[in-house]
Amino acid sequence: MTKQTGVAPRLADVLAIVLGTEEIPLRLKAWDGSEAGPAGAPVLEFRSRRALRRMLWSPGQLGLSRAYVAGDVDAPGDVFASFAALSSTGKFAEPGPFRRPTVRELAAILKNAALLGAIGPNPAPPPEEAKLVRAGRRHTRKRDAAAISHHYDVGNDFYALVLGPSMVYSCAVWEDESTGLEAAQDAKIDLVCRKLGLQPGMRVLDVGCGWGSFALQAARNYGADVVGVTLSGEQATMAGKRVAEAGLTDRVAIRVQDYRDVDDGPFDAISSIGMSEHVGREQMPAYVARLHGLLRPGGRLLNHAISWNAGPTAPDPDSFIPRYVFPDGEMLGLAEMVGALEAGGLEVLDVEALRRHYALTLRAWVQNLEDHWSDAVQAVGEGRARVWRLYMAASALGFESGITGVNQILVQRPGGAEPPLRRTAWL
Repeated sequence: MTKQTGVAPRLADVLAIVLGTEEIPLRLKAWDGSEAGPAGAPVLEFRSRRALRRMLWSPGQLGLSRAYVAGDVDAPGDVFASFAALSSTGKFAEPGPFRRPTVRELAAILKNAALLGAIGPNPAPPPEEAKLVRAGRRHTRKRDAAAISHHYDVGNDFYALVLGPSMVYSCAVWEDESTGLEAAQDAKIDLVCRKLGLQPGMRVLDVGCGWGSFALQAARNYGADVVGVTLSGEQATMAGKRVAEAGLTDRVAIRVQDYRDVDDGPFDAISSIGMSEHVGREQMPAYVARLHGLLRPGGRLLNHAISWNAGPTAPDPDSFIPRYVFPDGEMLGLAEMVGALEAGGLEVLDVEALRRHYALTLRAWVQNLEDHWSDAVQAVGEGRARVWRLYMAASALGFESGITGVNQILVQRPGGAEPPLRRTAWL
């Protein structure tokens, strides 16, 4: 038991219960100026009693996340170090849904909250929390559009600050740690084009086209005719502007359209880069069937998606990512994704794991955010900027630890030309 006096020692006791550990791996600073926890450890600052009240009403990841987004809790030093310490012990280190405190643990939290004057009504969630209805059927067209809008329609100016000139919002491919984000994103898009075997005049569908970066490069460098579809109006507006500025309106068409409504196939190739995480496990067979039907015989599909490496699990709706970042999103394991593609009649040609590459990409995005913090806050507000800082830094740590991965799976619809004998054809 810590011997320090003031608010911080009791906060440390509460945080230890929430984290499921005997000793907290952080140095806590409380609103009264007191401190507790190991000297020299990463710092977590509790700025008000409201932070503790949030933990009382939601004693787990959600309560801490709400406190951080609202500014009731801060990590004033190295955010990676602070978030790594939080996620390294006890309940936060366990894969799957967060384990709720026991009745005895809740009583201990309540006692400390009462002693610190933090008892009160449940504070309203920060406005950045997704307002999708929790009840009802997921992945209807209307609900998917709302989920996509929550994440992507936060402002193109903000994404430009975070992503940089490439405007690519998926894992880059790095030659080494010194490659640089723009070169790594260019290399990723070029790799996808080569895996798809793009040739002049080929008709390509880009599912979840984002701000049009893949479509532009496929048309400009490979002579492909590309249809890009997205559910984000802001993405489509910017993508269309970029296409016009590049003089490629005769080769690239950008649509606000659900992939389920695309009816002008067949396509010679399909790219799905960072999109299938929004589909969900139950809808995956329909997703594969739809893309299979849009491919000509012999056509290739490249599915680039984050994977859950810690074993099959349902998403916890009360964790940070579903509430603030990707409503209704769901990561599948690599085996699940490969199985779904094969069950849908597609032949697997290649699988490439890019886990370490996404950690480097996310760290570059966090650095962009930190370098342009005041502009980001001006663009979307401090709460939204804090959501993205927490999400990207914590995600980088997840990839570095191996809990999450990201994979490019190349498949082909049977029929037509045979694939190359060796994968050296696209390396």
